[in-house]
Amino acid sequence: MKPQIIKFLPTVVLCLFMTVISCSEKAKKKSVDENSNRIEDSIANIPEEIVEPELVINYKIDSLKTSVELDSFKNKYSDADQKIIYAINRIEEGRVRAGNAIVIPDTLLMDLLSYAPFPKKLELLNDIPKTVLISQRVQGFALYENGKLIKWGPISSGKQSTPTPNGLHYGNYKAREKVSTVDDEWLLPFYFNFMNFEGVGVHQYALPGYPASHACVRLYMEDATFIYDWAKQWELTSNGRYVHKNGTPFMVFGEYDYKADSPWIQLATNNMANELLEAELKTLQDYKTAYDADEKNVKDFGDKQKDDLLALNTKAK
Repeated sequence: MKPQIIKFLPTVVLCLFMTVISCSEKAKKKSVDENSNRIEDSIANIPEEIVEPELVINYKIDSLKTSVELDSFKNKYSDADQKIIYAINRIEEGRVRAGNAIVIPDTLLMDLLSYAPFPKKLELLNDIPKTVLISQRVQGFALYENGKLIKWGPISSGKQSTPTPNGLHYGNYKAREKVSTVDDEWLLPFYFNFMNFEGVGVHQYALPGYPASHACVRLYMEDATFIYDWAKQWELTSNGRYVHKNGTPFMVFGEYDYKADSPWIQLATNNMANELLEAELKTLQDYKTAYDADEKNVKDFGDKQKDDLLALNTKAK
């Protein structure tokens, strides 16, 4: 029997060898499949970016009919809360009286941008480095840098008999304190002119909660100082007689409705009442078209546009 065992031994060894290789290959394939599954699982399990839903803020009206109700209001809200409420109502603390109806949000945040009546992004302003929007309808200003809202606040524009002229204007000159052309006893702190010959600009002055000025645009002190430092003045020719470069655009638009409740009071029944209207967006687009057509304006092109312009200039040479 021994010779027979020896005779079949090579065949047995070969079979064992083939079995080992087969098992090894299966193990490798299983390992690859498992790793592949892990990779696929890993990709599948990457969480999608979580988009926080935009906070919906609702409003109510507090009539503050008596001095007792006014005192109760001041005791209920902190100074910081009151500051937000006054800004929403386009009024200063010292102008709040018993009998004044004010609108109060159901959520009080320390960031005034949360209550902006202007969009956070305005794409039509994307290639303008800095823009000042002044809405007479909602009595508010907004500052944009390349289409991104960085600040807003309340205003008091021209009253019904002396309205602030709508239009595309430009920052001209500024003065830390200017004497009013209407009454030389009125001092206008942090004045920034945007209509040279008409003597119209923005500056600090009392905000009573409605349009009240003689065409200029009144601001809180902190807002007037911010714009004073932030906006750009015109650049004149060497003889000082002509404008070489325009300053920051001041886009004034909209009409205040004196027959209706103030737009911020309307928030109590419609929390979208202060949003920009389609007609107002169309007006802003018209202003942008005029801005683009003026060679004295500064544009801030994106990287791709800069590369394209550089390529065109190089080719021209």
